[in-house]
Amino acid sequence: MAGVLFWVICPKENATALLSLIPRSVKQKRSRLCPTLKFSTGVSAFSSAVANPARSSEEKVYEVVLKQAALVKEQRQKKNLDLKRAAETDGMTDWDLLKEAYDRCGEVCAEYAKTFYLGTLLMTPERRRAVWAIYVWCRRTDELVDGPNASHITPRALDRWERRLDDLFEGRPYDMFDAALSDTVSKYPVDIQPFKDMIEGMRLDLRKSRYKNFDELYLYCYYVAGTVGLMSVPVMGIAPESKASTESVYNAALALGIANQLTNILRDVGEDARRGRIYLPEDELARAGLSDDDIFFGQVTDKWRNFMKDQIKRARMFFDEAEKGVTELNAASRWPVWASLMLYRQILDAIEANDYNNFTKRAYVGKAKKFASLPVAYGRALMGTSKLFDLSRT
Repeated sequence: MAGVLFWVICPKENATALLSLIPRSVKQKRSRLCPTLKFSTGVSAFSSAVANPARSSEEKVYEVVLKQAALVKEQRQKKNLDLKRAAETDGMTDWDLLKEAYDRCGEVCAEYAKTFYLGTLLMTPERRRAVWAIYVWCRRTDELVDGPNASHITPRALDRWERRLDDLFEGRPYDMFDAALSDTVSKYPVDIQPFKDMIEGMRLDLRKSRYKNFDELYLYCYYVAGTVGLMSVPVMGIAPESKASTESVYNAALALGIANQLTNILRDVGEDARRGRIYLPEDELARAGLSDDDIFFGQVTDKWRNFMKDQIKRARMFFDEAEKGVTELNAASRWPVWASLMLYRQILDAIEANDYNNFTKRAYVGKAKKFASLPVAYGRALMGTSKLFDLSRT
């Protein structure tokens, strides 16, 4: 991947002009949205929860879910957030710079996430641009440890990246891509914690290559993928007619991220093993009569097939949980989410079709199946039900 694309810095004079577009009181405003939770900083509450060994990863993550859900509920109660307001600038030139920043985010999304980008075109322009900005930040973050310069990334580099995150949430963007996200988080009730947690997931990739049990793996999946759902739901919006609780919608978004990452792990077993990494629960491997050596050797046996069947079953359970929340999203936001869910779920089918050989065969969804899934996803987005899903698997 052309990682250099994400590191293009706008000229100094453009960056200065962009600063004028971003509200300076983002962090203070976010504190007022949810005063009762009393989170002193973005990281302290979650860090203390993670430090408590008596609690499961799901319980720790749920604290973050509750915090983000509280922000959104507060926003829905106030009903005074005008998402269509014009940018408050001193002139057309400043707005043009911010528009260019969003357009650049859209170009990145179109190049690297074509199907998702197509789905975002159904959203309102404001939501579409905001989703692009979040996508680009997540991609840039992932590129730090998985991109062409990953071998040069150190924990200190991730610390600097986190300080940049703090700055953009305070209205001090470093480049054009930061400016787009900074503008986004000033308009929507997006909490900084999921962004910080994603960076923590990158730190794990630098220092950890084994996971003792699913509890450890679940936390990692939350860090690197579940966070995306928590970032995106405030932008995509919950349907006004939804009767579901805000927490349940966020739990479904979290489940989709977990399901997607579990699918990535199962698809990339061979590729990860060649890099010395195993993202499979060690205790479950042992119960199946398998070891790290079996992974590195890469032979498909009956033990491996049975193990993979259980792993795929669990991933599908998370997809099932995710489906419950997609129908509760704003109608214009459902299509890209349905498309992502359906296409990723079909990767599990492809692993099975490859006789569970994810050591030397890469499971993927062909273009024909992708195109066939899009109208089905669109139909589900319009209907708000899951009745059409079986059609995508025939």
